[in-house]
Amino acid sequence: MTSAGAGMSEHSSDHDLPKVLLVDDRAENLLALEAILQGMPVQTVGVGSGEAALKQLLLHEFALILLDAQMPDMDGFETARRIKQRERTRGVPIVFLTAADYNAHLALRGYAAGAVDYLTKPIDPWVLRAKVSVLEQLAEDLQ
Repeated sequence: MTSAGAGMSEHSSDHDLPKVLLVDDRAENLLALEAILQGMPVQTVGVGSGEAALKQLLLHEFALILLDAQMPDMDGFETARRIKQRERTRGVPIVFLTAADYNAHLALRGYAAGAVDYLTKPIDPWVLRAKVSVLEQLAEDLQ
């Protein structure tokens, strides 16, 4: 598990970049997501659990959340439900990521929990970068 703030640079200009919250219980998946998003005009914050994600959402504003659906303790669906219950975080787009083979029932469950998209692993880096770019731009336009 990477610590909160992993992937964040200490350059002052990075503090103005939109933040993307990466949530996955596997450290290697967080590192892969950070590598995929490297070079994009976003600041990543990686955490290893739903509970840690909820804490980060109390501390920072995020333009997007990339959320693993299957995690121990609080899974991604419960995490998303709690995110959408909060007035402050209700509008933050969530993209579910899952290692499970595509399953229409799981995808529907993700959309019902408030996701804007649902991707299966292994993630195509170009598809993920395109989705992050579009969602980051939408979030910027709404501000």
